[in-house]
Amino acid sequence: MEPELVTLTTTAATTLVGLMVTDSWNRARERVVAFLARGDDARTPAVEEDLEVVRVELTEAVDSGEEPVLADAEAGWRTRLRRVLAADPEAAAELRALLDELAPLAAGSEGRGTVHNVIGGGTQESVIQGRDFSHLTIHTHGRPGTPGTPGRP
Repeated sequence: MEPELVTLTTTAATTLVGLMVTDSWNRARERVVAFLARGDDARTPAVEEDLEVVRVELTEAVDSGEEPVLADAEAGWRTRLRRVLAADPEAAAELRALLDELAPLAAGSEGRGTVHNVIGGGTQESVIQGRDFSHLTIHTHGRPGTPGTPGRP
């Protein structure tokens, strides 16, 4: 498979799994079902059922902290999406369009607010914000407030 299509299926699988464990899934589900059923109305119920089974498994995995289940689900969806693209090369354009439609949902799921932080009140050597950090190494140059160090002339 071409590298571009590998990237496309990887992005799509990650987006799909990410949406399945959020409130945004309800808004995305119909479009995902339509893409996977490929216009075959007879396949729609089976696709809906398959997606619901996976969504329940993923939600339970997130609730119990079983992160490997998410990685396994992404791998499974990458394989399934590659098969769709192999069977119908024109599906790549449809998948790109679907990802464009789902991007706003994936960027911020329903129920989540906006976060805005301001750091002030002195000199800060390092400020890190995020989730699930591991194996960090922070290199500093001198003591804060020492001339010639970051934050000082």
